[in-house]
Amino acid sequence: MWMYLGLLAALFLGLHNLCKKHAVQGNEVFPVLLGTIGSGFLFILPFFIGSVFFPQATKNLGFYINSIPWQTHGFIVIKSMIMAASWILAYQALKHLPITIVTPIRSAGPFFTFIGAIIIYNETPKFLQWIGFFLIIFSVILYSRIGKKEGIIFKSNKWIFAIVGATFLGASSGLYDKFLIQSLNLNPQTLQFWFCWYTILILLVILSITWFPFKAKRQAFKWRWTIIAVGVLLQAADYFYFKALQDPDALIMLLSAIKRSQLIIAVVIGGIVFKEQNKRKKLIPLFGILLGVFLILYS
Repeated sequence: MWMYLGLLAALFLGLHNLCKKHAVQGNEVFPVLLGTIGSGFLFILPFFIGSVFFPQATKNLGFYINSIPWQTHGFIVIKSMIMAASWILAYQALKHLPITIVTPIRSAGPFFTFIGAIIIYNETPKFLQWIGFFLIIFSVILYSRIGKKEGIIFKSNKWIFAIVGATFLGASSGLYDKFLIQSLNLNPQTLQFWFCWYTILILLVILSITWFPFKAKRQAFKWRWTIIAVGVLLQAADYFYFKALQDPDALIMLLSAIKRSQLIIAVVIGGIVFKEQNKRKKLIPLFGILLGVFLILYS
């Protein structure tokens, strides 16, 4: 069941990436990020209110948000800091690079998760899983060659380094999620609510320095409906992902790889919607990544 939940998370993540690309195009990154996280927070806020005033009804719905000790709040703050840094780098890269380049590089995240899962959680991959992971990395290298034809030189483009850093931080957060869900016994909605709250506080501090004091920047910001869509779709994806992690048999290395199937939506549909170059050539490494995911799933 946890694998199917992972596929549902991938579906919502794919749609989330499309909306995110539209939201950041020609826009200020930090307020867009705050708007998306804030929208997601407002989406789950009724569950917190219900947990306080109508606990039994909320428990019956399966969305009760538990009271947690201050130490657990500290662990969630750490996750918020990691993901805030990851999102800031990812949004900046997405603003300056084609989605058909950014998304495949993000797809290398399972490789970092794979290494961490072996070292930290002693997860043992099979032979075909090894092949699958290295096939994913090889396919990302192919994307870099295609990117050069679009004037994107991977070695000297700072936005490429930004998306690689975002990918590494995202993979670290994925490994940390398993600890939060399984070791601290946090249910998905509790983790989502407090994670959003602390991330909003972090972003408000950043914005108070980099955006709020500057009138020109505030006037340049464009509100788009996709900002709300990004927040809601991300909450849906995280919910199914965390539900999958609640299963003690779930392997974080496989879940991370399953989520890469979002590439079908991001590369194929995204390439058409945003009219990006070399769409057909990008289908070759895309197939390599999907084959890698297939080998991991069915090994």
